Amino acid sequence: MRTTLLLFLFTISAWSQTGNLTGKVTFGTNELAYGSSVIIKGTQKYAIVNDFGRYEFKDLKYGEYILETSSMEGQTRTTKVNINKANTELNISLDRNGPKDLEEVVIKKSSIRKEIMEKGFAVNVIETQEAAKRNLQTNDLLDRSGGVRIRQNGGLGSAVTYNINGMSGNAIRIFIDGIPIQTYGASFSLNSIPPALIERIEVYKGVVPAYLADDSLGGAINVILKKGSKNMIAASVSYGSFNTIQSNFSTTYRDKSGFTVKANGFQNYSDNDYEVWGRFVYNIAPNGRYEYIRAKRFESMYRSYGGRLEAGFTDVKWADNFSISYNGSEDFNQIQHGQYMTKPYKGRFSESAANVFSLNYNKKDFLIKKLDFSIISVYSHRNDVVNDTVKWNYNWNGERALGLYGQPILSVTGAQQGAPTINHQKSDIFNTRAGFTYNITENHKIIANGMFYTVDRNEFDEMQPELVRNFMATRDLSKTVSSLAYEMQAFQSRLKGNFFLKNYNLKTEQITPRLANQNGQSTLVVETTSKNTNFTGYGFAGSYAIVPKVLLMLSAEKAIRLPSENEIFGLPGENILSNANLGPEQSNNINAGVRLGPYLINNHKFNLYGNAFWRNTEDKIVRQISDRLNEAVQASPFVNLGKAQSVGFEASVQYSFKEKLFAGVNLSKFNSLYKDKYDKNGNILPLYNKQLPNEPYFTVNGNLQYNFKNVIQSKSELNLYYYCGYVAPFYTSWLEIDRTTAQFPQDLGLSYAFPNKQFVVSFDAKNIFDEQVYDNFAAQKPGRAFFIKLNYAINKF
Repeated sequence: MRTTLLLFLFTISAWSQTGNLTGKVTFGTNELAYGSSVIIKGTQKYAIVNDFGRYEFKDLKYGEYILETSSMEGQTRTTKVNINKANTELNISLDRNGPKDLEEVVIKKSSIRKEIMEKGFAVNVIETQEAAKRNLQTNDLLDRSGGVRIRQNGGLGSAVTYNINGMSGNAIRIFIDGIPIQTYGASFSLNSIPPALIERIEVYKGVVPAYLADDSLGGAINVILKKGSKNMIAASVSYGSFNTIQSNFSTTYRDKSGFTVKANGFQNYSDNDYEVWGRFVYNIAPNGRYEYIRAKRFESMYRSYGGRLEAGFTDVKWADNFSISYNGSEDFNQIQHGQYMTKPYKGRFSESAANVFSLNYNKKDFLIKKLDFSIISVYSHRNDVVNDTVKWNYNWNGERALGLYGQPILSVTGAQQGAPTINHQKSDIFNTRAGFTYNITENHKIIANGMFYTVDRNEFDEMQPELVRNFMATRDLSKTVSSLAYEMQAFQSRLKGNFFLKNYNLKTEQITPRLANQNGQSTLVVETTSKNTNFTGYGFAGSYAIVPKVLLMLSAEKAIRLPSENEIFGLPGENILSNANLGPEQSNNINAGVRLGPYLINNHKFNLYGNAFWRNTEDKIVRQISDRLNEAVQASPFVNLGKAQSVGFEASVQYSFKEKLFAGVNLSKFNSLYKDKYDKNGNILPLYNKQLPNEPYFTVNGNLQYNFKNVIQSKSELNLYYYCGYVAPFYTSWLEIDRTTAQFPQDLGLSYAFPNKQFVVSFDAKNIFDEQVYDNFAAQKPGRAFFIKLNYAINKF
């Protein structure tokens, strides 16, 4: 009996054993065959050779397999391999095609990253696998990407805007899987979504493809959440300076029928009590003298948490993917100051909650051959509250400000920012995006997309008089964007083109109750404003590979940007006033760029990229800029500034040595000038040809990484990191005196992966020299900080 049992257990163990297969694919002995595909015959498993020439298969059952390796530049090769241990290394060498062979090659697979970057758009594709191990936020990754600048009003959870090559704010649209991020509410944002839940981030600059059917004027950031159907569990937790705690988890289960369940969640908390100092941080003594100090932020706490549950089917006959999901999230945010840092707040805070339901379906060969269809529909119910009822003024010590005779000073307006308020906003949002792709031939396709977005926002203020409070203010907005595109390839895929047409329509209506004094009596007056806007835009993107490692790119677009919900209706939590008369902005955008490489010289590999851009904008939408820092005015609306022009370039160099040393540098340099020359009377405007305020126009990012193998333990891995960023001085207002100093923060980090790769620990030291760093209107960001993070993953169960 004992022998039978042991034999049974041995058989089960042997049957269940799996191993990993990795290796390098080259032409000859040295030249990397990146972009090649490796297929395991008789299965649906395939791998794309990455930029380092490597491929990988995980969790293969012990046994013999036949690999088929193919490349556009090489001859297909078949190789046998036997998997009988935990890790097997198999290097594959391909023969290059002759001139005649090249015409017969059929490309079977291509990496998504490579495919996106070769379409001709000025685009960065950010992969998050490495960043997920470290204490980096999604916004940190974007900020280190060439041509991108993240504009943040403080620490974790503070308001964020995005600048891409001189275009900023809502000219840059943010998407989660192609759905505008505002659908999900403030509590589910790039501040809170950790890199571990993200597959990749696509950053389009100036010209945006038609499938992202929205009014993206200066670019778009599309965050692709992880879609993998492999059974797995992963979790991480980090702790660091300013009592910052962050954690997340994700899990996926798929059975043989294709039924798939996914769940993930996140939590963020920080006191954000870092030190601030400089020209905007001062107390006013009772005698009126300014006392500049170094103080801690005292009411800047941020807390958020959320989760997503998704269930459906993947890779079944009737759908490539069908899923129904629920997103729930909440946050609490103490607001430390207004648009400028000249006046600290105490007792002003916002709360947000969102419940989001979505349906996602996509299918290739939908109804007929060669027709692909996808649709995602989202309904969101959001609740937002801003509370501001404290009537005293405070200084940067967190104490009540005192007058000449020692008495506490009351706020002129009755609260920290404006009149006392407990403002409730309830929003119902419906957003749907649908698209068809018809593949005419292998090299020609037509793409049609449509996006419909509507928001019904109601608000009331508990602090308003009862007569006004009983009549609820309503804010309605609906937006429709439709697009039609044609994609083609020619000359063995060396030439690629994308031509598109977009139509934009926006309708808004506001009903606002207010009290008016008529004949000495308070009377309720209801104001109604409505607006309808319609525009058409168009553009193209193309690329041509002169030789396989030299790619020329050109893209252009006449782009339209409609005002957003918050710009028209206002957002009290971020000190934004409403502007019902705000109009759309238009821009002619052009990019011309080149990608070189990768070039391999012995064990040294180089990639180079350069892009020149031109943006010519009319009726540019900007946050109203004050000519002087008035302490009583800390909120402002968005306005149409007029004409503006941005001309510049960006460049990046990536280098690696033996897959151990990695280094990179990118820079962006542009001018962003005000171009309205004459006023209504024909006089030359004093601001003509001046640099627009609040636009960092020269930035440089550098990074360095070195990998050590078998440190302390066999098969372990130690990674060391260094990052630096330079921001040249820029103006925070139209005045010459309001010019910042240069910024040069530097970060250090390390991560250690244990032999089984299931457990990774990392340590990060940010802004190690405690530089004063700031973005919007010189609102200071955290100084020196330290973080430790633990990651754990189970990739098979």
